[in-house]
Amino acid sequence: MTRSKAAAESPSDGADRADAIDAAEGGETDFEASMAELESIVDKMESGDLSLDASLAAYQRGAELVGRCRRSLARVQQQVKVLEADLLRAFEPDDDEQA
Repeated sequence: MTRSKAAAESPSDGADRADAIDAAEGGETDFEASMAELESIVDKMESGDLSLDASLAAYQRGAELVGRCRRSLARVQQQVKVLEADLLRAFEPDDDEQA
């Protein structure tokens, strides 16, 4: 019995590949598109009109989108931390401003 490629991957390998795909897919616009698709999925699921199989597929897609959005937010949060590292210091006026 052989293991599938997905089963042989470690969770971090999948996350690394997903991060690379997310980054290549367009950053902010990808986040916005993912959120819009996720909202649409939630609306469909809440309507109760989906079959059991369609509900399962929608749930799986929603879980993928939530992961993508979380990774996007984590990347942006890290970028903000890097940008703020040099900016968030106690204010000390220049010598010229004190005069």
